[in-house]
Amino acid sequence: MGIGERGYFPVKNIDEQLDLIKRGSVEVISEEELIKKLKEGRPLTVKAGFDPTAPDLHLGHTVLIHKLRQFQELGHKVVFLIGDFTGMIGDPTGKSETRKSLTRDDVLKNAESYKEQVFKILDPEKTEVRFNSEWMDKMTAVDMINLAARYNVARMLERDDFHKRFKNGQSISIHEFLYPLIQGYDSVALKADVEIGGTDQKFNLLVGRELQRDYGQTPQVVITMPLLEGTDGVNKMSKSLGNYIGITEPPKEIFGKVMSVTDELMFRYYELLSHISTQELTSLKDWIKNGTVHPKDAKVTLAKEMVARSHGHNVAEQAAEEFSRMFKAGGLPDEIEKKTTSCIGDSSSVVLVLSGAGLASSNSEARRLIQQGGVSVDNNKVTDIHAELAAGNEYLVQVGKRTFAKVRLIRK
Repeated sequence: MGIGERGYFPVKNIDEQLDLIKRGSVEVISEEELIKKLKEGRPLTVKAGFDPTAPDLHLGHTVLIHKLRQFQELGHKVVFLIGDFTGMIGDPTGKSETRKSLTRDDVLKNAESYKEQVFKILDPEKTEVRFNSEWMDKMTAVDMINLAARYNVARMLERDDFHKRFKNGQSISIHEFLYPLIQGYDSVALKADVEIGGTDQKFNLLVGRELQRDYGQTPQVVITMPLLEGTDGVNKMSKSLGNYIGITEPPKEIFGKVMSVTDELMFRYYELLSHISTQELTSLKDWIKNGTVHPKDAKVTLAKEMVARSHGHNVAEQAAEEFSRMFKAGGLPDEIEKKTTSCIGDSSSVVLVLSGAGLASSNSEARRLIQQGGVSVDNNKVTDIHAELAAGNEYLVQVGKRTFAKVRLIRK
């Protein structure tokens, strides 16, 4: 059996459903309740919430979305909940200080971007997109007070980040206590059977269970998923750390970044993000262990799947071919962006050229890239941060392994 791209095997019985649902998960609360719900033989309402606090999603976000897709494959109803109301509060999870609130315009703009991106993974015909402002905007002050009365401060302070901040004498704003309550109430409003979230969301997910009981509903099953490590293999995938793979990035960037991860991390990406079955993944690990399959070939297959998800299979094949040509034969990409920057006088330092052309975010980053050996001009590595380039010429500049540009340096 090869590494397939056809999706999951048909799953019929409860044990097979349970195996797929639990794949890659950290905790199921509780498995007995999940089995009971599955035995009812009806489509379950499966919810995952996303606050649109940034315009772009990366592969770390898609761990939950991919799990939602698995539920769709099993015939269940998926609710992709956009937290446009909670997004204005700001999730305090893992924060050592109060988050800056977003405006409604910021949230709505990001929400539209999310809707476009999630259907690269989810089946739009089987997905219900909801906004928690649907019910929260209708809440009166009395309704909010009644909701707040269903939980106490002592329970809130059991939450790790609140506990640490309280113990350290750091500020906790009252509105932050509302966040887990509102997230929990979302489950009441949707009558959720299952809610999926990251391990850092466990407290909020459990609040949903408690509120559902309080409102006379059967509590939802909570499934926590791990936080995906970024390309550095150590830290949680994050734009701020620069270790992310954005799902809307250019194909060659997605492909190259996936190819840069370690073999160990490759298997984790396969488990959490790939459409190959658990049986195929087990076979793949065995084949790599006994030398039947080279790790690089397995990584190419994974990279193509990640590119295809965002850009289509034909583009994924092209990205693979370009990667092979660039890094096997030392070739250049098919399309190289042209840039222009200026200087005063007859020449400019490479540092200023990099930052001026947008190939480095600042002069200090440009110097760091040169010192780390990550910059070449006309196929010659630059090692001197004081190196100069003459005005009036066009240069082929390479930054890192995947960024190329033809930069024309003109005199002001």
